[in-house]
Amino acid sequence: MLKFKFYGLGGQGIVTAGKVFSEATALLENKYAITVPAYGHERRGAPVNTSIITDDKPVLINSFVYNPDIVLVMDHTVSDKGINIAEGISKDSILVLNTDDENVLKDYKKYNFKEIYYVDGTKIAIEKIGVGIPNGSMLGALAATGVVKIESIEKAIINSFGEKAGVKNAEAARVAFIRIQKV
Repeated sequence: MLKFKFYGLGGQGIVTAGKVFSEATALLENKYAITVPAYGHERRGAPVNTSIITDDKPVLINSFVYNPDIVLVMDHTVSDKGINIAEGISKDSILVLNTDDENVLKDYKKYNFKEIYYVDGTKIAIEKIGVGIPNGSMLGALAATGVVKIESIEKAIINSFGEKAGVKNAEAARVAFIRIQKV
């Protein structure tokens, strides 16, 4: 069983990213997945999170994730808004972070994640889809950790967004997958 927590701001596609990731895992990799979004943050720019649990066996838990194995952060400023992205992590937890700023990386090292993967997902989104919505690119970054195949992410994105927007977002995912770096 793997437990994921996605953090970001309203308007970045956090809930959609969770659904797409679950589809990639469950429908394209023959695993099981459940997504539990934290609704109630109906305004753009407010902190948002989504919990995802995946497993090789049916997931019988329908709950938020309190002890994540992997944390994905789509906007590093969520920590400035009082959100503790490291809440409940273990010594083996992994962080996937949307940044290429050395100062941000330095700040996030204080959380003591075992590994930190990072890429400028927003920049890639602007390059590939024309807007700074990094959900597709950050799913590609997540694939770089090895928890899901990039091909599964690309197919799930196209299935979810349709051909026109899906292809562009799948390209963003592939670019992030290629550009990912690890601390």
